Amino acid sequence: MTGKFLSCLCALCVASVVAVPVFAERSMQHITVLTGGETGVYYAAGQAMCRLLARTQADHSLTCQALGSSGGVANVRALLNGQAQIALIQSSHLHKALNRLPPFTEAARTDDLRVLFALHHEVFSILARRDAGVVHFNDLRGMRLNVGNPGSGQRDALEDLLQAWGWTHGVFAMAAELDAAEQAPALGDGNIDAMTYFVGHPNAALEEASSVIDARLVAVSGRAVERLLSSKPYYTQAEVPGGLYRGSPKATPSIGVRALVASTRQTPADTVYELVRTVFEDLPRLQHAHPALAGLDEVAMRLTGDPSRLHEGALRYYRERGWLPEF
Repeated sequence: MTGKFLSCLCALCVASVVAVPVFAERSMQHITVLTGGETGVYYAAGQAMCRLLARTQADHSLTCQALGSSGGVANVRALLNGQAQIALIQSSHLHKALNRLPPFTEAARTDDLRVLFALHHEVFSILARRDAGVVHFNDLRGMRLNVGNPGSGQRDALEDLLQAWGWTHGVFAMAAELDAAEQAPALGDGNIDAMTYFVGHPNAALEEASSVIDARLVAVSGRAVERLLSSKPYYTQAEVPGGLYRGSPKATPSIGVRALVASTRQTPADTVYELVRTVFEDLPRLQHAHPALAGLDEVAMRLTGDPSRLHEGALRYYRERGWLPEF
């Protein structure tokens, strides 16, 4: 009896195990978003995009991590090397990479770059100590300037400006290579006379520096800028609005670009589609991530000028919204 009972019990156990339905676990896709310095708009935007994906994870299978980086040039290289799936870059970097212009002359597979949507406008900005007597870019000769860390947007733009002026780093008393987080303290301590930044405004680092230092924004204008805009159409005339920073009550002229969210053809279309859909359908949360993002709107963000440069996943969403009915 005991043996029969145990046999029946084992049979029931096996039947019970077999009867339990087996559900396949959802396969998660991880994406890395490269941003910029942790005090800049790129970092805030990247963090916000990952938070949006986390909030809607029931609707997709994406996990997301936004990482700081040394800047837009480094981000393009990381995309092309497969070290990230999404990155924030400047429109100038996209143009240079696609046309194999410095600093991307040796880069491989640049034609794989694709864009998802645009973000804010960025302005090349120089903040100088008032006691340095720097009012215009011309006045930087002989000064201690932070030219920016290699791989950063401000470094790349400054090299273009120096070329337009016919200058090299040798015209400066010192050409520091501090990253974004280091330059404001260096300016405050008197270790440099001026700092450079290519950012959306208002910017926390510039706000902090101008609040504790008697400083002002430096004008970037004149015939050299006109030559630059004529030869490098990815730049535009721009200005930092007056009154954003202490010591700079009037608008300051300079050059500008557009911030872009980019990827490559190797990133799956479904992944990009979910990111684009999530961002556009919860846009107010992205707008609140940083004051420079507050003015974003669907019309300005969508990139319909050259659909061939859109990622397949972004193209799918654009079509669903009727933004590219003829393409």
